[in-house]
Amino acid sequence: METFKRLKLYFWPYKRYFCISILSLFIVTAVTVIYPLILKYTIDEVFTRRQYALVPYLAIGFVLLMGIKGVAVYYHQYFGDLFGVSTVYELRNELYRKLQYLPFRYYDNAKTGDLMSRLAGDVEVFRFFLSFGSAQFLNFLLLTGFGFAIMLYLHPSLAVVTLCAMPFVGFTAYRFDKRVHVAFKHIREAFASLTTKVQENISGMNTVKALSRENFEINRFTDKNLNYKENHISTALIWGTFFPLMELFGNLCVVALLVFGGWLVIHDQMKLGELVAFFSLVWFIIGPLMQLGFILNSYSQSKAAGERLLQVLDEEDDRRHVPAASSHEEELPIKGHVQFIDVGLAYNEANEHALQSISFQAPPGKIIGLIGATGSGKTSVTQLISRFYEPTAGTILIDGKSSESYSPQHLRRNMGVVFQESFLFSCSIYDNIAYGRPDASREEVIQAAAYAQAHDFIRELPDGYDTLLGERGLGLSGGQKQRIAIARAFLVKPSILILDDATSAVDMETEYRIQQSLREVMVGRTTFIIAHRISSLKHADEILVMELGRVIERGTHEQLIALPAGAYRRIYDVQFQDRDQEAQQAEGSRI
Repeated sequence: METFKRLKLYFWPYKRYFCISILSLFIVTAVTVIYPLILKYTIDEVFTRRQYALVPYLAIGFVLLMGIKGVAVYYHQYFGDLFGVSTVYELRNELYRKLQYLPFRYYDNAKTGDLMSRLAGDVEVFRFFLSFGSAQFLNFLLLTGFGFAIMLYLHPSLAVVTLCAMPFVGFTAYRFDKRVHVAFKHIREAFASLTTKVQENISGMNTVKALSRENFEINRFTDKNLNYKENHISTALIWGTFFPLMELFGNLCVVALLVFGGWLVIHDQMKLGELVAFFSLVWFIIGPLMQLGFILNSYSQSKAAGERLLQVLDEEDDRRHVPAASSHEEELPIKGHVQFIDVGLAYNEANEHALQSISFQAPPGKIIGLIGATGSGKTSVTQLISRFYEPTAGTILIDGKSSESYSPQHLRRNMGVVFQESFLFSCSIYDNIAYGRPDASREEVIQAAAYAQAHDFIRELPDGYDTLLGERGLGLSGGQKQRIAIARAFLVKPSILILDDATSAVDMETEYRIQQSLREVMVGRTTFIIAHRISSLKHADEILVMELGRVIERGTHEQLIALPAGAYRRIYDVQFQDRDQEAQQAEGSRI
């Protein structure tokens, strides 16, 4: 029950719904166990003694009991379902809220399909047990308790003989729960793996088709599906082993009742009506016992699902790193003075350091360029500024204070970040641009799009800024998506602007126009530009050339180009040599 105790926070506020449901179930059970007593009275008093005048009264009483039971069943089912639905509403909201605040480090290893499985499938499994499984278990306890109590009242010795096999049923049920819980946990994990495979395949369908790997993907999915199937078969084997045993022990109770109870009636030590009542009461006990497997099945599934939900809820998120700052301090704008002092970063213990001894200073309004080969650590520097990751060594100062003294949300509200892979939501272009500032006026949105050189192509679309985009911006080219992402960053008017290869997908002419607009936008803002094209960095106040997580050269474009054997000069020669050769070829073709 430890899993349910830890999830108590989400269902305890709705305990009144649960109490109403259980009270109604108590009434339903009480009325149910009265039926055998009415049957006993009918046989022993009405038919045996021929008191037929009592039949109308018994019929009216029976109808009244049926009415009471019907109302109680309604309240039991309605409030039981309300209890489960209300609980998972809060639980699903908290899970989604948790996902929003989990750090980048968590998503480095998390799989989208697995998270979707937890947020949808596991939550529903947990809800089903709260709404129905727990009620079935309590119904089992109540029927067994009431039934056994009445049986003891009618004939103690027959009750003991009849229920002598019950301990064996309980032990079998206990063993069943131990085995089936592990099996259902494996089923949930296999389903999550299957969902992840489907999600990855759909997201990467262009790559699959471009490389004609359809059969390969089908085989990979078949393996995942086979694993899911085999886990279900293993669970079915457990079920097939234990359920017949529970049914056998239950039927032994009926055999004991018929043998010993029949002997008592034959020797006039028990009335026939009492035996019939006993027979009905035994089935009120055996019936729920037959369903005990289903109850334990639901319980085991919900426990396995709850454990997977707790794995997400127990993760450390950004909210645990919020400093004890006053609301006044949180409202103060950030000027944008960034300083790195011997900063190092390792993404995990198994990896080498992504950054080592990085030191630089970026006063407000300055432009810092970062260039280097793939994997040199350029993006890691900007991710530390945004607190997407925390440094493993050294200190990062923002406006003279440690970056850890700011809450991640306050820090990021003063930043504009354009990632190399631009993500757009499935909504209108206008809403995508205004995502960071939903209160911005339409004129401000259009101005931001104009700065990003996106206004012209947006205006040519059938619905302009109200054009709805497909998933991940489907319908736009890579360059168009990048320009919308740049406009989104411009609109928030950040103190610190980070452009991570933000113009890699646009043509040279558009890139030049964006750079001209950037010069106006970047005035007074600290800007970090990651680029592979030197043309994007020439105007930077300082350029950091990176290699294997270290800064190997720094200076302005003119200073770095003057180093004949420098890394920056080699990059420059490669890029501009190719351009000169193209120009010479074009000139030769004209001649």
